[in-house]
Amino acid sequence: MPGSAAIGQKIDSSAQPSPLRQSCTFICSRDTLDGAYPSLILAINSRRLGMDASVFYTFMGINVIRKAGAAKCKFVPGGAMGAIPGISAFASWMMRKKIGAAGIPALDELMEMAQLEGVGLIACKMTIDMMGLRPEDFIEGVEIQTAEEYLKHARQCDINMFT
Repeated sequence: MPGSAAIGQKIDSSAQPSPLRQSCTFICSRDTLDGAYPSLILAINSRRLGMDASVFYTFMGINVIRKAGAAKCKFVPGGAMGAIPGISAFASWMMRKKIGAAGIPALDELMEMAQLEGVGLIACKMTIDMMGLRPEDFIEGVEIQTAEEYLKHARQCDINMFT
């Protein structure tokens, strides 16, 4: 729900994980439906299990946390099928239909759920610089970290996954 006050809450995922709780972090490097959903689903479920959780967005994955970026994510079939004109649009429509039929929230709703449940959304500083982006290009609540800052956090986590 764009503009919701709940999205604007600041999440400090650079802080050290609680020594009493397990923690995890996920890396999202693709701005496709099959690139964006896994990290958010895993992070939300990690929070529901009482763990600290964050998602680090880098390279093309950074588009997911840009304003209106989640709505632009597509599903691109692998191999030669993905190169056929119109297949990506059809496959994206079909995948969104299956997602909805399964009762899974749309990607932008899932991102809001993640933030409400305390998942930290982190943007890669190098990718921001490389793509000429600015902090105001992102949805509210996104934290910007260098690779070093992210790794200082990740090395303290129990689970680190590249999704």
